[in-house]
Amino acid sequence: MERTAPQEPTADLATDQVCVVVIGYNDAAHVADAVRSALAQGPAVREVIAVDDCSTDDSESLLRSLAAAEPRLQVVRRATNSGGCGTPRNDGIDAATAPYLMFLDSDDVLPPGAVDALLAAAAAQDAEVVSGLCMRRELPSGREVPWQPVLYKKARFVARPELRPRLVHDTLCVNKLYRTDFLRAHAIRFPEGPFIYEDFVFTARVLAAGPRIALITDTVYIWHVRRAAAKLSISLDRSGIANWQARLEAHRQSVEILRESSGSGGKQLARAARAKFIEHSLRMYTRELAARGPEYQREWWALTRAYLAEFDTADLEAAPAPGRVIARVVLASEQPRDLTRLKQVAARPARLVPPYVKDRAGTPVWSDELPQVTLEHLLVRPMRLLPLAVDGELRPRAGGSTLTLRLHELYGRVADAGPESVDVELADRSGRGPTLRRTAVFRPDGPDLWTAQVLVDLGTLPGRGVWDVRLRLLFADGTARDSTARAVAGPGLLRRAVVPSRRRGVLLTHPYATQAGNLAVRVAPGVRGVAGIARGRLARLLKKASGAGR
Repeated sequence: MERTAPQEPTADLATDQVCVVVIGYNDAAHVADAVRSALAQGPAVREVIAVDDCSTDDSESLLRSLAAAEPRLQVVRRATNSGGCGTPRNDGIDAATAPYLMFLDSDDVLPPGAVDALLAAAAAQDAEVVSGLCMRRELPSGREVPWQPVLYKKARFVARPELRPRLVHDTLCVNKLYRTDFLRAHAIRFPEGPFIYEDFVFTARVLAAGPRIALITDTVYIWHVRRAAAKLSISLDRSGIANWQARLEAHRQSVEILRESSGSGGKQLARAARAKFIEHSLRMYTRELAARGPEYQREWWALTRAYLAEFDTADLEAAPAPGRVIARVVLASEQPRDLTRLKQVAARPARLVPPYVKDRAGTPVWSDELPQVTLEHLLVRPMRLLPLAVDGELRPRAGGSTLTLRLHELYGRVADAGPESVDVELADRSGRGPTLRRTAVFRPDGPDLWTAQVLVDLGTLPGRGVWDVRLRLLFADGTARDSTARAVAGPGLLRRAVVPSRRRGVLLTHPYATQAGNLAVRVAPGVRGVAGIARGRLARLLKKASGAGR
């Protein structure tokens, strides 16, 4: 491995405290922005160590050019590609000379003030680890979604990890500041080589060592999500079964690390990690399962079933209800089944679609075929948490678009509460555009169904974007439930339509089902936008036809 000669720090030692380890491979398009964001943190940063994992593009020359003008930047060039993210991060740990260090991926950035905020908390709390909010930024839209926001609603000090079991939910390594001597004293390192989800294992090793942890509310990391990139990041590329296998292995190792740590606290954290797997990973991959091929579905089901068989009853009971129901269905059936229905349970918020079945004793169950999967919790669960199913049909028309909503009964709970009305929002997914708001009254439509209709003027939307349909169901007993609408397919539904627009002349609107099955609408402005959408559609059809002929 080759490394540029480190420069002697010139900043005052009181501020010369942090090493930022930047790792990258063939990412010349973004690595400079990452490095600059680290250097821009100011005098608190003693060194930025950029580890190039034997890139074949211009990454190394770009980094060396930056280092020639910036004495705090060191470039470490690996002689061979490691195949993963863990080895280059370990190289950074070995090369660090500062009292604290943090990690940064080449396609992300640190926001201004991140290092100062983390360092201040470390000093004030004598913390060995400080963790702040990571913001997922969708590109190119710019839409931002906070990662694990519940953990960072308020600043707090955690004397031991088991006092805050939810810490296992944040498996990222990049939104944290670590005391360097703490990592070295406990020999905490990343798995080497082509190990995917290496931060799962690293985070488990950190928590197992029992550090003093400070949580801060500041945003300290910007995670760029580029879904349209030619090569997807590891976390986004879930198309092959190898990704799920890697995730299972990383999670299995993490649980074992936590369980084997000293004291009962490790067992508590291990149980929390398994509950998190059910609530997060299992639900996420289940949402995508119906769209996969039969071979993938069979392999996924067998792998998941075998892994869940290692969980005990208490592990399952610790998980929130939607994931727990999915886990029990998988365990109860040797072969994949009910994938479309499971996708709805995996949605956020969850919804349970018909049929609604009871066993001979009157207990709600998943189906006649799987009566061992009981759903008795639905009889006592608060209305605000019930997986209510609302079907949505949006029919764009020139004179006004009609949104029809149909609320299903759920074992008598809906009728008991008394459906009254629904507040409807069409919310711009990017968060920048206006929100259309309407209210409609529910009316009985048979013994187990209530229907509401509302007119929405899609022509008032400002232009290109995606609008999500969000619902707040209001009941006569004073309860409410926030929900979404399940996109319903059928004649004349989920089809493109042109509607007049006072601003743009015309808009092309397209109601569609999201990956989770939620109803949303895409909008393209003006004649030019309509033509652009049509050209894109034609290109996708031609590409599909070309691929089918190979």
